[in-house]
Amino acid sequence: MTENPRTLVVWLIACALMVAAMMLIGAVTRLTESGLSMVEWRPLIGALPPLSTPEWERVFDLYRKTSEYRLENAGMLLSEFKTIFWWEFIHRLWGRLIGVAFGVPLIWFLWRGYISPRLRLHLLALFVLGAAQGGIGWWMVKSGFVDRHDVSQYRLTVHLSMAFLILGYMLWLIAGILTETNAGSRTPDWFRHSLSALLIVVFATVMSGGLVAGLGAGFDYNTWPLIAGAWVPNGVFDTVPFWRAAFEDILTVQFNHRMFAYATVTSVLCLCGFGYRTAHSRWQRMILLLFAGMALAQFALGVATLLSVVAIPLAVMHQAGAILLFSTATLARHAFRRGE
Repeated sequence: MTENPRTLVVWLIACALMVAAMMLIGAVTRLTESGLSMVEWRPLIGALPPLSTPEWERVFDLYRKTSEYRLENAGMLLSEFKTIFWWEFIHRLWGRLIGVAFGVPLIWFLWRGYISPRLRLHLLALFVLGAAQGGIGWWMVKSGFVDRHDVSQYRLTVHLSMAFLILGYMLWLIAGILTETNAGSRTPDWFRHSLSALLIVVFATVMSGGLVAGLGAGFDYNTWPLIAGAWVPNGVFDTVPFWRAAFEDILTVQFNHRMFAYATVTSVLCLCGFGYRTAHSRWQRMILLLFAGMALAQFALGVATLLSVVAIPLAVMHQAGAILLFSTATLARHAFRRGE
């Protein structure tokens, strides 16, 4: 049997959409402070929710022993607990569904010989990354079961990073299957390298947003364009040692995220403007326009989310914007890849 491009593309697009949806569910789970409601990690039997009152009481009792309950939610009723429990349950269940949606067809395609040897290695690597992401998620959750009421911002950012890497990997493979030939070989090397650097900048901006989310830094300094009354506020990078401020100080973390956002928007608009005039195909011009448009939209969503003091609908839209911005950055880089 030979590779069946259409079937593979439909399957991979469906899986990529599921990954993107998982990231949005994760955003809601974080914003509603639901992530620590499930104290147990049971990969198999954990796919079922509590089915009786005694079981609900049991899982609620486990939650009442956590530091989050003691520090934030003391006196919470069972009905209130169920609300946060369901978001975390849906988040974990969706992760299991992604594993099934990716793993079962992969086995079928391998058995039928629909996948070329080169693509086979990439798909197996994706499966391993997906399995690792499940473990990283539990590793992140466990950090919140100590004397704190949230998870580690470091572990949350690692979890978020892995999600974006998996999505980007999928998109790159999809684009590779769909475009057998490309005009990228006629693109100047410096432009191609600039797109690679810009993809890294976009990724770094998203990860700095992970630190903002992990520290709850978006709930402070809710003014724009000034932060704490200045462009460069007093106290930024004041932590000793200073480098820890970039990861642990709320003022510095939010300031850094703003600076990354400014750098991203400026770089995207300049590079896309040049690339549009020198593009060799309709797809290249289209993806550059989408890239520039998403950079502007995401910047506006970020400002709106900040000024709203992280209103959940806007914050979820901001997460969706990050997904779309990173996706267009990945596809733009692929569109100008070197010809094989």
